[in-house]
Amino acid sequence: QVQLVESGGGLVQAGGSLRLSCAASGRTVSSYAMGWFRQAPGKERELVAAMYWMSTNAYYSDSVKGRFIISRDNAKNTVDLQMNSLKPEDTAVYYCATGGSRFGRRYLIEANEYDYWGQGTQVTVSS
Repeated sequence: QVQLVESGGGLVQAGGSLRLSCAASGRTVSSYAMGWFRQAPGKERELVAAMYWMSTNAYYSDSVKGRFIISRDNAKNTVDLQMNSLKPEDTAVYYCATGGSRFGRRYLIEANEYDYWGQGTQVTVSS
């Protein structure tokens, strides 16, 4: 059974940084596509960053490109999201997700392509 548990959310002032972590069990994060999504109140869930097996680059949405960095720690089996220069519009619940086939070689962009989700962690950026 695959389980994903996010941590690291909280309240931060605009311009600050937070680091989210997603701990996986039942799946090796280095072998599958992984993504970070967010959902703000009244808005659809959106992909902010993604990576896949053996990817040396990552996908970022335009809204976070240059500010967020997704990375894997294979030893810990975690996927992290480093968020810098945070803005009030980054306020949302952030979700970690995994999907696709083992050793798949493409980014998963749509939420319905992901099979497993974490419970989410709240990020609030004050102005």
